[in-house]
Amino acid sequence: MANPQDVAASGTTVAAGSVLEWIDKAGYACAVGWSASYCVTAYVGNVHFTRPIEPGRLVEVHARIIHTGRTSMHVPVTVETTDVRERRYTPATHCILVFVAMDDARRPREVPEWRPRSAADEALQRNARERLEPRRRIQAAMRDQLYSAEGTTPRTVFRFLAAPGDVNWGGKAHGGTVMRWIDETAYACAASWSSEAAVAVYSGGIHFYRPIQIGDIVEVDARLIHTGPRSMHISVRVRSGSPRTPHDLQLTTQCMSIFVSRGADGSAEPVRPLPLASAEDERLDAHARALIAMRADLPTLPVDLAHSP
Repeated sequence: MANPQDVAASGTTVAAGSVLEWIDKAGYACAVGWSASYCVTAYVGNVHFTRPIEPGRLVEVHARIIHTGRTSMHVPVTVETTDVRERRYTPATHCILVFVAMDDARRPREVPEWRPRSAADEALQRNARERLEPRRRIQAAMRDQLYSAEGTTPRTVFRFLAAPGDVNWGGKAHGGTVMRWIDETAYACAASWSSEAAVAVYSGGIHFYRPIQIGDIVEVDARLIHTGPRSMHISVRVRSGSPRTPHDLQLTTQCMSIFVSRGADGSAEPVRPLPLASAEDERLDAHARALIAMRADLPTLPVDLAHSP
């Protein structure tokens, strides 16, 4: 059940960060069940928050394997909700995750091959394979993008220590916890430009490059780089490192989130255009537009995965 502590700053709907934590836990359980080993989150993409989740709703999170590589598992996840009195579940969020199995020395290990057993399975596996190359191009474009102090657009930076309560079974920060940090920082950035009614509607290209150790300094840097008529595109980069070397933090995770400012009737309100006052502002705006075009080339992820045969 979605509890009051799961809600966003508005107090009316569950925070996207809470949903991302549920998604990561379900995907992790699925990947561990298939590989019989500890797994790490390598990628989360195509996170569509299709409708809000109110506190007090019952929540089901479905995860399944649709493709395996040598050491990786592709796991689509669907979040469904219902009124506690009705028990008729409808989708609220869907996405796909990639996990990598690890051995006792924390090196990637081979996983059992997953093979389709029906026409529906074959279609899901084909979808996963068709997304591989477009996803690599998106990852390369995001990783190669430069950010500096030359930008003038709104920016929010959170800094803190990774706490013992953030740990996973491998002694590192949970992937879901990192995604919650990303959502919280992105929300603060979006709200500074629009209003406290800002909500996430999409997160994509969440790539995990290296683990965050407990006790590390964590820096989450969110920057508004593009606005549409009713949307705010926020690039988020997470860096971490030892408190002994606070000026030498390494990139651990990055993603792009899209927020809207929801009006009283639930629809997205107009967003004031983002002024582009520097060459970096122009370059990052072009980067966001390029990512929009690249995402349009991704095969559509099937939404109704929960009850697929």
